[in-house]
Amino acid sequence: MKIIAIMAVYNEELYLPLCLRYLWEQGIQSYIIDNGSTDRTPEILRSFLGRGVIHVEQFPRFDVYEWEPILRRKEELSYELPADWFIHHDADEICQAPYPYKTLIEGINAVANEGYNSINFDEFVFVPTGVEENYEYNNFFKEMKYYYFFEPGPQHRIKAWKIFGQKINLHSSGGHQVQFKGRRVYPKKFIMRHYMVLSLPHAIRKYCEKVYSEVEYREKGWHGPRAIIKPDQINFPDRKRLNMVTDDDSWNRSAPWKIHAIFEKVQLNNRVSKLKIFNNIKRLFR
Repeated sequence: MKIIAIMAVYNEELYLPLCLRYLWEQGIQSYIIDNGSTDRTPEILRSFLGRGVIHVEQFPRFDVYEWEPILRRKEELSYELPADWFIHHDADEICQAPYPYKTLIEGINAVANEGYNSINFDEFVFVPTGVEENYEYNNFFKEMKYYYFFEPGPQHRIKAWKIFGQKINLHSSGGHQVQFKGRRVYPKKFIMRHYMVLSLPHAIRKYCEKVYSEVEYREKGWHGPRAIIKPDQINFPDRKRLNMVTDDDSWNRSAPWKIHAIFEKVQLNNRVSKLKIFNNIKRLFR
């Protein structure tokens, strides 16, 4: 079985060495779409060519960040590349098969043998628990211990699929759910560790210094608070609110979060602003 992770990257030098090595060890090959990186990302990618990375494609980056063209390119690649399965993957993710499978390729092979053609992932988000914490250039997989279960809706991360000649659609859901005719989602969820940010400076670089497409933000409703957050609105949760990862690979799904922790302040500010506008309108009609 051949499985390819299609990964779009932009300035991901903090994540790539660990992410690419992990995928290779899991039996997964990687096809990279480099969206104009200016840090050490190109150098790192070259070092992994032939060691899990099968190709690096250059994708032009303009004045604003546009996600839809990248998703459409991923759709095209799923028709062009010779593989049995694909994973829509990001650099800040570590995907795992559930017990008893030891590797992703073993788990996905078992899913295929049972007659299913797509996989949903539970999302467990790891973030710093204080502004003083900094995991840049560290082994974040081993050192970041606290997480929350993020599930804003059902089947939130259907991001692995078998290709059997069908047309697939990633862009309509913003990349959250691959859609195609005859989709059969495996009933047991796989695991996605999401290391959103590694420090406060990293959060500022990743979100506050990026200019998002107005069309995608205003008209499509994509990106949410990512598109408007300011440095003083970044929030790191107290570890008392989080779960601690365990060695036995058990995960706490009892209290799913609907809003990402680092965006809580900007979400609260938005609600307060909308309430003020609503109250002002009410006064006008008294």
